[in-house]
Amino acid sequence: MTSSLLLLIAGLVLMAITLVLVLKPWWVAAVPAYVGLWCLHWSSYTSFPRWVFIFYGVATLMVVGIRYLSPKGEPDGKSTGNLYLGLGAMMGCLLGMIVEARFMVLGTILGTVMGQLAFSRTPGGKWLLFPKSNFIQYLCAKGLGIVVAIAMVGLAVEGFVYDV
Repeated sequence: MTSSLLLLIAGLVLMAITLVLVLKPWWVAAVPAYVGLWCLHWSSYTSFPRWVFIFYGVATLMVVGIRYLSPKGEPDGKSTGNLYLGLGAMMGCLLGMIVEARFMVLGTILGTVMGQLAFSRTPGGKWLLFPKSNFIQYLCAKGLGIVVAIAMVGLAVEGFVYDV
């Protein structure tokens, strides 16, 4: 019972670290989310099917590879874009869960796109205007990692609310 409670606490702490890393990216946010998902699964409070770990494991490896191959930082030297994309993804995830649990990932994706559209309208994000290829490249490089991390956090929340 004590180890189960410790795994639950470790999983919840890792999910909180994931939310911080989404907003202030100094490391890949999907890695602590994936480890936190395993900790929550090993605790007796929630469980996930095997396909969840396979799918999100491959997605986490893809995000780590993209992060490794991408240039460091943004053109202006700030990480303001992650704030917009991260908050948009979180709001989209919550709205998707309110509608129905199946729409959580779709809400996360749409929230990330809306967050990037909002960021592209700020003075710091003018280089990301919509019709340009920079918009799609930035969305694939930064947005994919945010979507994967927030989707795993949302899945952890659903594990407690719904029967996954």
